[in-house]
Amino acid sequence: MQKIELMAPAGNFESLQAALDNGADSVYFGVEQLNMRARASINFTLDDLPEIAERCQEKNVRTYLTLNTIIYDHDLSIVKTLIQKAKDANITAVIAMDQAVIMAAREIGMEVHISTQINITNIETVKFYAMFADTMVLSRELSLRQVKKITEQIEKEQVKGPSGNLVEIEIFGHGALCMAVSGKCYLSLHSHNSSANRGACKQNCRKKYTVIDQESGFEIELDNEYMMSPKDLCTIDILDQVADAGIKVLKIEGRGRAPEYVANVIKCYREAIDSLENNTFEKEKVVSWMQDLEKVYNRGFWNGYYLGQKLGEWSVGSGSHATQKKVYIGKGQHYFPKAQIGEFKIEAFDLSVGDTILVTGPTTGAKEVEVAQMLVNDEQLDKASKGDLVTIPLGFRIRPSDKLYKIVENKVEA
Repeated sequence: MQKIELMAPAGNFESLQAALDNGADSVYFGVEQLNMRARASINFTLDDLPEIAERCQEKNVRTYLTLNTIIYDHDLSIVKTLIQKAKDANITAVIAMDQAVIMAAREIGMEVHISTQINITNIETVKFYAMFADTMVLSRELSLRQVKKITEQIEKEQVKGPSGNLVEIEIFGHGALCMAVSGKCYLSLHSHNSSANRGACKQNCRKKYTVIDQESGFEIELDNEYMMSPKDLCTIDILDQVADAGIKVLKIEGRGRAPEYVANVIKCYREAIDSLENNTFEKEKVVSWMQDLEKVYNRGFWNGYYLGQKLGEWSVGSGSHATQKKVYIGKGQHYFPKAQIGEFKIEAFDLSVGDTILVTGPTTGAKEVEVAQMLVNDEQLDKASKGDLVTIPLGFRIRPSDKLYKIVENKVEA
């Protein structure tokens, strides 16, 4: 069983740092508009590429630029500029689905990964794209049995990419799923002239609909009001079976989600992957990981198609089922490195000893800690309120304008 590469999403520098701090082996991110999360997250700019590469290289983490949208003629010059800038900044690879992007990357010797939008479902298609790419994301609709057959054929037939190494197979491991086949959807284009295949999905499928027979006016009753909105994918409870399928890369979805989501999910899957390698993967740990995963944004969980299920695990609401939520209470002011104390200005709500706080920032990432003690306006107290200046012992550095949140329980309607 080969070591699985844990691939983390990064929608901004906060999430990037959260991924690095919690054990990601690689990160993927978009720049400007030509990626499948062009509207859903705060994307990086061309000028950010050197810093992204530098931060990741310091921790030996691979970097993947997503250029996986449909490309039109007027995009071609931008595509070539992006790829060249990525190569100049030592970005590891480009994730692509359009042949123009694949060709542009290959022309300058940039490593290519094939996106799930290509819908690779068999070994012959793998062989074809092996002429251009070293890593391929299989179709989301395959079962683990089908995945394993493909990885076994790669080994048996020695299917190699441009690098001369065996082609590596990547699958989605955790996060949002949509009803579309491997992410290719046209609902948003028809309703809002906003193409999901250009990274501008309006998420029509996450809404509540009424189905009416136009001839008779009869309203059809639905078992689930959100019948187009699947639950989130989760594989941590079947990770041993995922590893047995021979995959090399496990991708965590979530470039549009908050940095604490990235921190939490990557931490759990890092521990799970390491436990597989150490032969300590067990049910009790899975239960604990699942409880932690439920704390951050989710629509409920299921195993996707990997165990042969048909699509039908629908979410029961339009929002998150997270058992916890964050409440903004203030921002960072100063850090005292010798004493390892952070100073914050409380701008909303109260903070008490015993509360769990979350600190986020472009360099800080996403850090959680329980408040064991604090000084309020230079006086040791158990509670701080709006307008107070508080200092809290921390095991990490904060920066001015880092955001301070309090973690509270979230009541989720059944």
